Amino acid sequence: MGQILEPLYFAVSWVIVTFHSALGVIFGKEEHGSIKWSLAIIGLVILIRIILIPLFVKQIKSQRALTALQPHMKEIQKKYKDDRQKQSEEMMKLYKEHKTNPLASCFPILAQAPIFFALFTVLNGIAGNRPHGVLKGDLLTSAAEAKFFGANLSSSFLSDGTNTQTKIVTVLLIAFMSLTTFTTQRQLMVKGMPKMDSSNNMMLQQQKIMLYVFPVIFAVSGVNFPVGVLIYWSTTNLWTFGQQFYVIKRNPTPGSPAYEELQAKRAKDGRISATDALGAIESEIPLEAPKPAQRKQPKKGKKKK
Repeated sequence: MGQILEPLYFAVSWVIVTFHSALGVIFGKEEHGSIKWSLAIIGLVILIRIILIPLFVKQIKSQRALTALQPHMKEIQKKYKDDRQKQSEEMMKLYKEHKTNPLASCFPILAQAPIFFALFTVLNGIAGNRPHGVLKGDLLTSAAEAKFFGANLSSSFLSDGTNTQTKIVTVLLIAFMSLTTFTTQRQLMVKGMPKMDSSNNMMLQQQKIMLYVFPVIFAVSGVNFPVGVLIYWSTTNLWTFGQQFYVIKRNPTPGSPAYEELQAKRAKDGRISATDALGAIESEIPLEAPKPAQRKQPKKGKKKK
């Protein structure tokens, strides 16, 4: 298994070392080693999330398609309530027909899972003096000595039982990681999703499970994660929150509270009329601000012969 994932270990370690070397130009090659390693992990997050932007766009489109399909899904559930197999078949047919996937909301997380595992292995290798990828020799020694507010980047809550500073830092990072997971999911449910009937609504039930279960999973499993991995996941949570906030604010889902707020703001600014804004909200159809009419050039009269 290690040999299969070795290219991934090499890629992750190479990106971290490259960022670390680039930061040496700013901080100096021999100074601020801990800061450079911490920022290198944050740089890895930024690079990965930029690469994953197309998946995020696909996730948003899939979520909005599923929202539009809710009435059809309810009809199928009602029609085949006594036949689970037929209900599943009809659901899959509906997804295929409209080219959407209920698992698309998990794509960014699933895509990051191999990177997450590779970083976990590389940091554990630093703690156990087991080099992975390009992290060898002096680089391995420097990374092993790097600290984040007094806690080694390669240490975890359970692995460093005698260091109080490590326990404090890991507990704070785990709490921050769980809190940002919760607030990001809540932001989507409160602002970014259309108002729907909560009874027998698969999408809403799935979102509620993610709202409460994911933070608990991170809180429980976080004690096993090295500090560097906690920095990675906390940073990616902040990126997700900011990215989602931007989409909800600038291009909200039709029918959502954020969409209603945007239409009300446009009406207040005079970009659209209050009647048009109300009509757009009721019909749940995105309404673009009207383009200014082009001035018509006066036609020249025909010359008399």
